[in-house]
Amino acid sequence: QVQLVESGGELVQAGGSLRLSCAASGIIFSINTMGWYRQAPGKQRELVATATYTGRRNYADSVKGRFTISRDNAKNTVDLQMDSLEPEDTAVYYCNAAGVSTTQRYLHDLWGQGTQVTVSS
Repeated sequence: QVQLVESGGELVQAGGSLRLSCAASGIIFSINTMGWYRQAPGKQRELVATATYTGRRNYADSVKGRFTISRDNAKNTVDLQMDSLEPEDTAVYYCNAAGVSTTQRYLHDLWGQGTQVTVSS
């Protein structure tokens, strides 16, 4: 079975940087889109950034210019480099894989357990 595992979340000060990593494990043929979403307390989960297999990147307006998403198709990993962090970035960050082809089935969406990012002011 396939799964996503995130790492890298921690407490940082405003203006600092953090790099989140996500790895998809299992026998995977391909993943159309990998990305990051976040959910702050009392708020709905929102898109942060996504990256397609071909390299097209999409960012939320709130993070554009500060965050950079990258993926390695061969390794089925996706990272999120976060710079100039703000207290408003505090949230649980979830890795997402959409359009996952495995030897047994096609998964529309696959989610990681999440990693906590806390930015102090």
